[in-house]
Amino acid sequence: MSLKVIISGASSGIGKALAKEYSKNGAILGLISRRKNVLQELKKELPNSCFIYALDVNDIKACQSMANDFIMHVGLPDIVIANAGISHGTLTEYYDDLTTFQQIIKTNLFGTVNLFQPFVGLFKSRKKGSFVGISSVAGIRGLPGASAYSASKSALSNYLEALRIELSEFNISVINIAPGYIESAMTAANPYSMPFIMKVDKAAKKIIHAIYLKKKFIIIPWQMAVIGKIMHMLPVSIWDWLAKRSPRKPRKIEN
Repeated sequence: MSLKVIISGASSGIGKALAKEYSKNGAILGLISRRKNVLQELKKELPNSCFIYALDVNDIKACQSMANDFIMHVGLPDIVIANAGISHGTLTEYYDDLTTFQQIIKTNLFGTVNLFQPFVGLFKSRKKGSFVGISSVAGIRGLPGASAYSASKSALSNYLEALRIELSEFNISVINIAPGYIESAMTAANPYSMPFIMKVDKAAKKIIHAIYLKKKFIIIPWQMAVIGKIMHMLPVSIWDWLAKRSPRKPRKIEN
């Protein structure tokens, strides 16, 4: 029987690469993005069955409608991947950045909750299923100039951990994937060198393998996993000294 997978943020980057890899392996997909035209083009490229949903994961009713439609056509999914996310530099001193703060945290955290919510009770009844959240190495410690993004990914990691424990007795997997730098439109905007940056198709393969193994938490690539462990253990004073010298992500400037 074909694997059934729902992926948010499927129109580009990691989400698009995951869609291509899963489809190549025979999965039936439900692909989510705000950009319907891009999803339609992606659907033409995929070799296997695919349902597309043009919606914003911040809209819980749209997420519920998507879930009902997918289930009606092909049944309950095996895997739900919350990949949709946004990233911009933010500085608290700028009043205009408060809206960006809200957008980042709303999409990166609540967008994941909204996507998972329609399936939790159904997965519990079936006693089977996998929820996957795409967090980030940026969630391990606060990064100057990216306070909203760091906060959103840190909160997401804690949410995924709590959900994993809540659902463990129901044989449901909750998997936290924390990428370092992955080649995508998001990282293309970074005006600085990015160590150990990974090709997106290679990242997709590693993510799918981690989901298959039902890993609880994994950082990719492995070099960033080493750095992530060091970041976590560093004393506050040393982290402050290192981080204040790090490059900053550009702020979102409204026209």
